[in-house]
Amino acid sequence: MTTAAPRTAPQTDTVEHAAATPDQEQPFAELGLKPDEYQRIRDILGRRPTAAELAMYSVMWSEHCSYKSSKTHLRQFGDKTTDAMKEHLLVGIGENAGVVDIGDGWAVTFKVESHNHPSYVEPYQGAATGVGGIVRDIISMGARPVAVMDQLRFGAVDHPDTARVVHGVVSGVGGYGNSLGLPNIGGELVFDASYQGNPLVNALCLGVLRHEDIHLANASGTGNKIVLFGARTGGDGIGGASILASETFDDTKPSKRPSVQVGDPFMEKVLIECCLELYAAQVVEGIQDLGAAGISCATSELASNGDGGMHVDLENVLLRDPTLTAGEILMSESQERMMAVVAPDKLDEFLAITTKWDVETAVIGEVTGTGRLTIDHHGSRIVDVDPKTVAHEGPVYDRPYARPAWQDGLNADTAAGLARPGTPDEIRATVLALLASPNLADKSWVTNQYDRFVQGNTALAQPDDGGVVRVDEQTGLGVALATDANGRYGKLDPYTGAQLALAEAYRNVATTGARPLAVTDCLNFGSPEHPDSMWQLVEAIRGLADACQELEVPVTGGNVSLYNGTGEPGKIDSAIHPTPVVGVLGVLDDVASATRSGWSAPGQAVYLLGTTRAELDGSAWADVVHHHLGGLPPQVDLAAERRLATVLQRASRDGLVDAAHDLSEGGLAQALVESSLRYGVGAQVSLDALCERDGVTPFEALFSESTARALVAVPRSEEVRFADLCTARGVPVLRLGETAESCTPGAGAPVDDADHEHGPAVEVAGLFTLPLTEARAAWEDTLPRWFA
Repeated sequence: MTTAAPRTAPQTDTVEHAAATPDQEQPFAELGLKPDEYQRIRDILGRRPTAAELAMYSVMWSEHCSYKSSKTHLRQFGDKTTDAMKEHLLVGIGENAGVVDIGDGWAVTFKVESHNHPSYVEPYQGAATGVGGIVRDIISMGARPVAVMDQLRFGAVDHPDTARVVHGVVSGVGGYGNSLGLPNIGGELVFDASYQGNPLVNALCLGVLRHEDIHLANASGTGNKIVLFGARTGGDGIGGASILASETFDDTKPSKRPSVQVGDPFMEKVLIECCLELYAAQVVEGIQDLGAAGISCATSELASNGDGGMHVDLENVLLRDPTLTAGEILMSESQERMMAVVAPDKLDEFLAITTKWDVETAVIGEVTGTGRLTIDHHGSRIVDVDPKTVAHEGPVYDRPYARPAWQDGLNADTAAGLARPGTPDEIRATVLALLASPNLADKSWVTNQYDRFVQGNTALAQPDDGGVVRVDEQTGLGVALATDANGRYGKLDPYTGAQLALAEAYRNVATTGARPLAVTDCLNFGSPEHPDSMWQLVEAIRGLADACQELEVPVTGGNVSLYNGTGEPGKIDSAIHPTPVVGVLGVLDDVASATRSGWSAPGQAVYLLGTTRAELDGSAWADVVHHHLGGLPPQVDLAAERRLATVLQRASRDGLVDAAHDLSEGGLAQALVESSLRYGVGAQVSLDALCERDGVTPFEALFSESTARALVAVPRSEEVRFADLCTARGVPVLRLGETAESCTPGAGAPVDDADHEHGPAVEVAGLFTLPLTEARAAWEDTLPRWFA
């Protein structure tokens, strides 16, 4: 009998072996590196990289991790931040998340990030781990996560693949967030054909901490231990987010779709509580969550941010799969893992706490004074690099960009020639059509899958304009959050589109009564290798930075997601609509005074704040009724936005308004109906004075999407004070009518209702009466009809 000869294990690619075999071919292209990038790595090292080093550089130099195409332009956010804008900024761009002082020793940290590409490949896990990743960013700052939001964009509502992605993503967001016990206080839901092959799944998390609890990601103090704790490292998500988000999906190329990460929210919940106890015990010197690029990112960033170096013994990493190679261990993006820097004299206490929470922990290395990141695997040196070259000194590209050849034609194709409703019946039908359209319809099919009130600190949530969370139970101190973006506006003018996104989020925070304080952003664009998409990105960054400077709200951090496109370069439909998602955070002295977005009682005065212009290009009306996109977006007036915000804050604080709702998509018509549907209280209004003052037609008054406007309900006893406040602050104000419990049908009412009073309705004098029962049926039926 013969026996098979034992297999000879392949030789470990050590640093010594790499130096001795300079001509050995390496799969750099398969790992996403360009030939010149690979040569640069060789030049940095003075030799070819080992297999493990190649893995590290490939993920850390990917677009997702290095920001190599956007970094040059993103510097504007820092350059345009004035001293006044830094007044409340405790931690800014460059850390895992920004931290803002909100008073009384309290701080909040918040950030929005993308998980777009993984969510198309595997919608449930892609979305779930997107939530998990942003939550760990917040944990790593030393904060307790207290709320999440999601900004979702899918393809056409009637496309056969849309339901697959929608069901998976919504279930993933809800399944992970609900299991963590975090309220989902708001977000966005948009359907557009431009996102068909590239859905956008952006997730935001908010955390709360005391000033003294801030933790940063750096490894300092020679001899301090490097501790990896949380879930074990497996083969899931090897190179996941970093590679998926760094190249356009292309069926003609070899597959670069590694397995999407798999999340375990219950492990993450334990990890949250464990981290908070570790912080309270003061046994953590520095900490970093493991997300994109896994151990490669955590070790190189911690070492690069520190004042020394780091040595790691990779065999000490706890594995789910013992067959993983060293490179795979370094690249794995397994979820629910953290890396801490711990002083030797506090290690036993650290381990006692992780043991208490049943969190697996391994000491895998220590801080050194060498200035190098060295990694051994079973005694063989497989990595020896300057960590700064991995984490922070990767390639930076000044990509070529140019205004697209099709842009002028798009801007010339305005909505002026589109047929408009001419009769009261046609206007009424148009209101109903917009109300029932997927992007303006009721979102409760989605939001009812999320827990909005767990923890008991949610003061406002979807469908209010902004989410509001209490921070301090004793004083009522809290924060408001809103996120917004309009890709259609971004397509027409990316500079203005980014500013409009900021203006709307700023306005939504102000309608709650909060004072806008800081910004986070997630910039979703096409391929930076296409001059058209790169121009859109550059213009959006410039527009957002300029607007933040004028509104005096600093960008504290965020994310860039590129390669969101699959079409032919140079074509108008080659990529998604430019979608800069902007989140604005504001502060409320007492969340009990937060202003709701709908009428709650009849007999109150309805006022319109701001000026209405004939601005219908890119509007919801043009989209829903005519499937048209062209012209120029609405005018931006940031000075007017500031004045409006001041009035809304003062009015809320002093009890002058009972409700406030911003005007944006769908214009005044949509705002009137939504405000009425919120609590089932109708309204009777007239447009005559508005049309005369602003020189617009009734149709334009109803459907224009002019900015810096809001609709408010004012108690009768406060009308004089409110009007005086608006006049003193230079905000145009006009009384449109009153809230009403019931009304007498007018023009446009169904014939069988003509002779009797009916229940709550929206009545626009001389144009239409829309009973709330009819409006609600149209509004609530759309999403269940497509997805339930």
